[in-house]
Amino acid sequence: MDTSRITIDLLLVTLIAAANGAPWVLGRWLGRHDAWPVDGGWRLANGQPLLGPSKTWRGLAAALLATPLLAWLIGWPAELGVAIAGAAMIGDLLASFLKRRLGLASTTNAPGLDQIPEALFPALVASLWLNLDWWDLTLVVLTFLISHLLLTQLLPRLLRSADH
Repeated sequence: MDTSRITIDLLLVTLIAAANGAPWVLGRWLGRHDAWPVDGGWRLANGQPLLGPSKTWRGLAAALLATPLLAWLIGWPAELGVAIAGAAMIGDLLASFLKRRLGLASTTNAPGLDQIPEALFPALVASLWLNLDWWDLTLVVLTFLISHLLLTQLLPRLLRSADH
C-alpha cells in the first residue's frame, strides 16, 4: 500500500470521526435538554427503549452538517461527506438498537459494537468514491476502533482535569 492510499485512509478515518463526534460535541456544548430522541421515546413490549435518549435529531443533523463541511475543506466532494455521515449514523443507530436488545444502557460502552458499524458502514459507502480495497477497509475500521477506544479512556480524564 502506498503513502497516498494511507493518506486517503486516514482522511476517511477523520471524516468518520467527525460524523461520530459532531453529535457528542454539540450535545456537550448545548446540553442534553430540548434534544428530541430519534425514536420518539418509543419503547418495546419489554419496556426497553428502541434506541435510547442519546440518539437525537439534533445529533443526526450535527453529523450531516459537520461531515460534508469537513469533506469540502479537505477537497473531497461534500456529497461524499453526507454519505459518510449518513452511513456512520446508520451504524450508530444499529449499534444502539443492538445494545438496547442486549439490555445495555445508552451510555454503556460496548467495545467493538460501539465502533465497528460506525466505521465499517461509512467505509463501505466511501469505497464507491475512493476505490478502497479490503486492506483499506480493514485499516480504516481498525484505526477508528483503536483511536475511539483510546479517546473514550483519555477524554473523560482530560475533561475532568480541565473542569477543575
